[in-house]
Amino acid sequence: MRLTLFSFLLFLMAGGLQAQVFTIDTIGPSVLSRIEGKSYPKDCPVPLSDLRYLRLSHFDREGREHVGEMICNKRIAQDLADIFRELYQARYPIERMRLIDEYDADDEQSMRDNNTSCFCYRVISGSTTLSNHALGMAVDVNPLYNPYHRGQIVQPANARKYCNRRASFPYKIKQGDLLHRLFTAKGFRWGGSWKAYKDYQHFDKK
Repeated sequence: MRLTLFSFLLFLMAGGLQAQVFTIDTIGPSVLSRIEGKSYPKDCPVPLSDLRYLRLSHFDREGREHVGEMICNKRIAQDLADIFRELYQARYPIERMRLIDEYDADDEQSMRDNNTSCFCYRVISGSTTLSNHALGMAVDVNPLYNPYHRGQIVQPANARKYCNRRASFPYKIKQGDLLHRLFTAKGFRWGGSWKAYKDYQHFDKK
């Protein structure tokens, strides 16, 4: 039976289908008001024109559908839209994707909440060197289950048990899995393959 436009819209509203969202926009006043003084300090030297605001559909581990938010550098905006579209189509689980400003730009709190994020003007933890996140050129995916690990330092601090990469647990990124393949095919580096330390959540591009 052919659906009329009205009945099809009712079907959508009832949850029969949810439209995919993969949009790339400039940073407008409403988004700026949310990030200014947090991930985007008032003296931030990164021009707003270099940044893009993304809305990206994704599934979590329970199969629930969400529309996440991310700010990134314009140079990788289309790469990320393409990657997350393929992850969505494969129902690859991303638990949470919120602007880090919802955590007052506190990276530790964002990671503890397993929040996938990109731009935050900050230095590398324990150094004075700017992080690639400061330019919006790095993405941390499912960070609670894919921690940064260097000696006795683990970030987030509640993720020590997930440093055992031979163990089985949800949201784990593995070399050769779909997420790893999609990012590396676009020219991103994976912190999980680094020798001096491991940053399993981290993908960046020069």
